[in-house]
Amino acid sequence: MAMTTKFSEDIVPLSDMKINPGRVVNQVDKTRRPVLLTNRGRGVAVVQSLKDYETQTEELAFLRGVVQGIVDLEEGREMSLADVKKRLGLT
Repeated sequence: MAMTTKFSEDIVPLSDMKINPGRVVNQVDKTRRPVLLTNRGRGVAVVQSLKDYETQTEELAFLRGVVQGIVDLEEGREMSLADVKKRLGLT
């Protein structure tokens, strides 16, 4: 999991990224913290390690599935385990 943002290091003007993109990428890789790119003082993009991005994407998909499952249960949409196995061809 990524560390807490260090505002003194992790906010970088877009012009710095244009001049030395390798430095920003190396910083993200070394610190395991995302970098916020700004343009005229406003955030415009985030540079994040690929591993952290993939982990967050997988976690978000899992959490959305859990929430959808809870909603389905609350709305009476449920199946027995035997029916699920049959539907998935696992019997």
